[in-house]
Amino acid sequence: MGRISGLYGVRGAVKVFSFTEVRAAILDYPTWYLGPGHRPIALREGTMQGETVTALLAGINDREAARVLLGQEISVPASALPALGENEFYWHDLFDLQVVNLHGEYLGSVVRLLETGANDVLVLQGPEGERLVPWTASVQVDRDAGRIIVDWEKDW
Repeated sequence: MGRISGLYGVRGAVKVFSFTEVRAAILDYPTWYLGPGHRPIALREGTMQGETVTALLAGINDREAARVLLGQEISVPASALPALGENEFYWHDLFDLQVVNLHGEYLGSVVRLLETGANDVLVLQGPEGERLVPWTASVQVDRDAGRIIVDWEKDW
């Protein structure tokens, strides 16, 4: 959902880099789960400060306590996310899917996605190392088969 990206003020508020499509939507979740251990923490208050999301979290009452949270990833349970329509996916649904092209050639598995502004990009890890493939309208996702089919040549 996001990451604690900075400190804001002296009362323990943090800046949040939100991965949600609408930045402020991360504030709709009353409990965040931080770091690899997914430690639950309640959202006391959150707001937009210009283009920046800021938040006060339960038990974090000063700048030094907030400093410990820097870099922590924010997640929420998948069950808390809004339902999607047909042919819509959350990014986490695509992780680890195998990607093949229209010729059936294996390009790699999805390890992360990037938002570039023009279009999202699949970051794959495969036999030749890391590969970037743009997410385009020609992408077909078959979650049941665990794969994504792309119109992308192996030597591009």
